[in-house]
Amino acid sequence: MDGDTTPDGTTPGEAATPGGTTPDRRPSRKTVLRAALAASVAAPAALIGVPALARTAPDTATDLEPTPQCDDGDDPTPPQMEGPYFKPDSPRRTSLLEPGTPGTRLTVTGYVFGRACRPIPGVLLDFWQADVNGAYDNTGFRFRGHQFTDAQGAFRLTTIVPGLYPGRTRHLHVKAQAPGRPVLTTQLYFPGEPRNNTDALFDPRLLMTVRDAGGAREAAFDFVLDVAQQPGPGPSPTGGPTTPPPGGAWRAGASYAAGDRVTHGGAAYVCLQAHLAQPGWEPPSVPALWRAA
Repeated sequence: MDGDTTPDGTTPGEAATPGGTTPDRRPSRKTVLRAALAASVAAPAALIGVPALARTAPDTATDLEPTPQCDDGDDPTPPQMEGPYFKPDSPRRTSLLEPGTPGTRLTVTGYVFGRACRPIPGVLLDFWQADVNGAYDNTGFRFRGHQFTDAQGAFRLTTIVPGLYPGRTRHLHVKAQAPGRPVLTTQLYFPGEPRNNTDALFDPRLLMTVRDAGGAREAAFDFVLDVAQQPGPGPSPTGGPTTPPPGGAWRAGASYAAGDRVTHGGAAYVCLQAHLAQPGWEPPSVPALWRAA
């Protein structure tokens, strides 16, 4: 039985559906933004039906406090416990499939937004899950992998629908870390699962939108990280890479290749995956990218 059947002391979340007797059928700002990002066009404010820049501002306003959450009512994505089966140093990849992998194919797509509903590029997403039989690979890296959101804040994961095991409903694990921000550890769930009603960890706010697709399944989920944002254009991608001094101290803005060695805080580290270093990705903070030498 999986040890993550016991909550880590956090209070169960509230229901995803807001209160009230008359549902608002207007599309949420985030929904319109998501569609606009997928089409690579700007979301017209007239379609949003709510403040276009995540807050209401008179023409004379010049310095307002940022909205503390996405303006369509979404709190930051709630955390959940890591469980006993996380492993650092997962390979960088967007597909967890291997030749002959059994199971129903699953594609998960989505975006990572900040508190003003603007996409965040370069977010580290580390996924892990059970196989079709409900077992985790604790000796290798089957059904484990990390990736980064693209310049539009989008991600895409190709995997299978995970199997069930005692005590838990069907779920995916993920860690999300925006540059320079803390790690969010959480889980994603499937709608319509009978065990959703008996799993003590299940949180309806973490339900993916899932549909059948010709024998496979397609899911969507948008993360909202607790990252303050100002209205205006979304974050720009980090500039071009620079070359770090061989064997020197780790520094943001440097381009590292697998096998490169650096020092940080008096300790030595070796690079596991090629990447462009960003603030918040110091070697002790991102075990998917660095390990102690």
